[in-house]
Amino acid sequence: MTADSARHRTPEELEAALDHIRQAPVDHGTLELIVRRPAVDEREVLETGQLSLEEGLVGDTWNQRGSSKTPDGGPLIDAQINIMNARTAAAIAGPIERWALAGDQLYVDLDISLETLPAGTQLAMGEAVIEVTAEPHTGCGKFSARFGLDALRFVNSPAGRALNLRGINARVIQPGTIHTGDTVTRLN
Repeated sequence: MTADSARHRTPEELEAALDHIRQAPVDHGTLELIVRRPAVDEREVLETGQLSLEEGLVGDTWNQRGSSKTPDGGPLIDAQINIMNARTAAAIAGPIERWALAGDQLYVDLDISLETLPAGTQLAMGEAVIEVTAEPHTGCGKFSARFGLDALRFVNSPAGRALNLRGINARVIQPGTIHTGDTVTRLN
């Protein structure tokens, strides 16, 4: 990794990426990266993953993370799978080797804007189907520390929120195997 790949992007660089991000495919995209989080701040890039109704991405710690949004403090099913637009990841993080730092599990070359993928939209990839949920996905302190305050402002700006630049949440509704390079198809 070069020093340039780890530097924080300027507001001008981030804004310049918007046209490219907006050109992402609408109905059929590509699964560009699968990332499992086996422990806090650890990442494993996978060529093949298994999506499960109970575990989300098998081997990921989603199901071990509690949430203040659930009555029992257990994991939040509506945030079982975190998805980020690959074009946004590239604009913010640089080379693909740095995308996993964002903390999402699936990186897709697909328009994930609120208008294109509202809650309830189903996406097929490989053998699996996931459903977009209404649970917001916003940048946090870790995201800001890794990519800079300008990146956090960018994803949480009005345009950033409309385009879901920080990403979207989903849950598994049909388990199955997924592979990097799979077509991601909007079903409804």
